[in-house]
Amino acid sequence: MIDSEHQIIHHGAIDGVTGSCHELRWQDSNNDLQGILIDCGLFQGAEVSNDGSTFDQLKINFPIEHIQALVVTHVHIDHVGRIPYLLAAGFKGPIYCSKPSAKLLPLVLEDALKIGFTKNHRLIEKFLQQIDRQLQPLEYGTWEKIKLADLNVRLNRAGHILGSAYVEIELDSCVITFSGDLGPPETPLLFGVQSPEKSDVLVLESTYGDKQHESRSNRVARLQSIVEKCVENRGVVLIPAFSIGRTQELLYEIEEIITHNSDDEVWNDIEVIIDSPLAAKFTETYKSLRKYWDEEARQRLTEGRHPLSFESLLTIDDHETHIQTVEYLAKTARPTIVLAASGMCTGGRVVNYLKALLEDERTDILFVGYQAQGTAGRTIQKYGPRNGYVILDGKKYTISAQVHTIGGYSAHADQKDLINFVKDINDRPAEIRLIHGDEAAKSALKIKLTECFPEINTWIP
Repeated sequence: MIDSEHQIIHHGAIDGVTGSCHELRWQDSNNDLQGILIDCGLFQGAEVSNDGSTFDQLKINFPIEHIQALVVTHVHIDHVGRIPYLLAAGFKGPIYCSKPSAKLLPLVLEDALKIGFTKNHRLIEKFLQQIDRQLQPLEYGTWEKIKLADLNVRLNRAGHILGSAYVEIELDSCVITFSGDLGPPETPLLFGVQSPEKSDVLVLESTYGDKQHESRSNRVARLQSIVEKCVENRGVVLIPAFSIGRTQELLYEIEEIITHNSDDEVWNDIEVIIDSPLAAKFTETYKSLRKYWDEEARQRLTEGRHPLSFESLLTIDDHETHIQTVEYLAKTARPTIVLAASGMCTGGRVVNYLKALLEDERTDILFVGYQAQGTAGRTIQKYGPRNGYVILDGKKYTISAQVHTIGGYSAHADQKDLINFVKDINDRPAEIRLIHGDEAAKSALKIKLTECFPEINTWIP
């Protein structure tokens, strides 16, 4: 249990799933206040922080003078999007992350700066140079002593996206574990999650704490079925997908379907489009980090297959080609799979596709990830089957497209996976704190964990 000398403070991802930012605070031997942050993410949709910060209020509203280091679990924007504001507030300490994350983080932050901070190339370059100086990449499974903070940190694979990690912090003989975002088993390209040997306190995500995902084989079959139906309808399959993680997983499994159906004209003729410059950059970086791929993915390479770069894949970089593609597909309804960001339809190129294709019954919109409250994605997902409407850029659009959700593509562990993560800890925690979930998800997971582990104090902060 956390004693009176140690304190965990949640600055985000406590009343929802975005804005992840958690602080471990303690008094050192001189009775001075010390702290370490785990993640510093952006709020999305209608979600807010404890201090009232929302997606458009990015200033750091908590004291940071005592913060000795930042540990990044992974590079999704809801875990790293406020780092520019943390540095602007005066944070100059080390930023620890896995080695793959160290390659991906500058790409994420550069994009975030261009969208919400400045388009001045000189300022962006200066910021990225500062990030490079502060980054301290770590190998998985190795304890790192943080001298200024007088504690040890270890990262372990979390199976969420490439480079993702859960964090173990050893402080005064107490091991405190921050799960970050845990992935489900059999995630394409990634090694599975292995639970820690010991944890005294576990801060556990609960995004899908009330749900069970489809199996990988089932989700691939459903993806294939949706695409084939769309081809019959002469329509477009539009997949709002996060640039990092989800896009690469989908490409991996689309390549698998194409390979296994090489004699089928449907799959030989269909075109796959990545319309996101950022997703294209991430995909190239994923390819350069092959040594971190799992055995299945590397085996495909030895067979001469290219799961992230296949013949029918087209990448769109410039804005002019993007607009031309949207107009072409709206006119012709050529059977095409389009992957475009953002994953929650809150901005980015996917919005132009939605405005052009949402009112066409031949269009199929496929959601493969969590849609936060207050996002356009959540509205389309909720009201689409009943021919509802959504507001995009101030204009009302009727949802005539078919709307699908494949839960198995979530990069988050489901209820069973989360329980197994706890079950496989040899020396289990005395305390579990549930964060990073809607109230229903946290409550359902709390009930289930209490049933399975009545000796553990499981609670919702």
